[in-house]
Amino acid sequence: MTPLRTLTEAADKLTRGHVAARRVIRLLRLTPELVDPPRPAEVPEGPGELADLTSGLVLRPGRFTALAATAPEDAAAIAERLGRYVDGEVTLHGVPLRDLLLATVRERILLADNDAHLFTGLLRAELDPHGTADGATIEAALVAASAADIVDALPEGLDSLVAERGREFSGGQQQRLRLARALVADPETLLLVEPTSAVDAHTEARIAERLGAARRGRTTLVCTTSPLVLSRADQVIFVEDGKVVAEGPHEELLDAEPRYVATVSRGES
Repeated sequence: MTPLRTLTEAADKLTRGHVAARRVIRLLRLTPELVDPPRPAEVPEGPGELADLTSGLVLRPGRFTALAATAPEDAAAIAERLGRYVDGEVTLHGVPLRDLLLATVRERILLADNDAHLFTGLLRAELDPHGTADGATIEAALVAASAADIVDALPEGLDSLVAERGREFSGGQQQRLRLARALVADPETLLLVEPTSAVDAHTEARIAERLGAARRGRTTLVCTTSPLVLSRADQVIFVEDGKVVAEGPHEELLDAEPRYVATVSRGES
């Protein structure tokens, strides 16, 4: 019986190994959706206009801009095109993003959304993966993201160990820590998708008040329908059916654009 059992187990392992090997080979043969161009273009140094030709959105450098869309998926799609996570008719300094090295795009434009995860390791390394930020920079980012209280409550502070996917933190706490991580990175252009959707109104008000100051002189786009955030933006861009239909300060749009009023009112509910 023993030889038969051994033979059966060996056959089962060989079959499983064969199936697994075929899956690995298929994975290795996959072609990435986005690849570097054969002849990468050069793009000027420093902040420049980032434009999405599909929607008509133009993100002006050095400003705190908010994007309010009647459909949240439209805002997310624009942010993904601007960050070149999907292909699109997007330009930086007038140069198509598809003509740039992906590494160049990633270095200059950071997209932070709610699909990002916290990973296992020390919280300090989680907030500063490259290890280049000093303590004051991390502390300032935590304050701007209204996340300093989270760290203060941990037994070892920034040297506390984060569990897989940050499961010891609530959804709102994870969102604030992800925002702090994006602020520590301090990219030339930061794209934030619904960064306050999981926090209470008081916390959201603090973040809205501090975010513009934390990003002063840098280009920031926040996709949101929260009046607390919209009222703090230098400029609000209103999108309907994937197209820009109005732009201006929050208060002006409230007076002039009924569709914007309806969209923002849903954000308050």
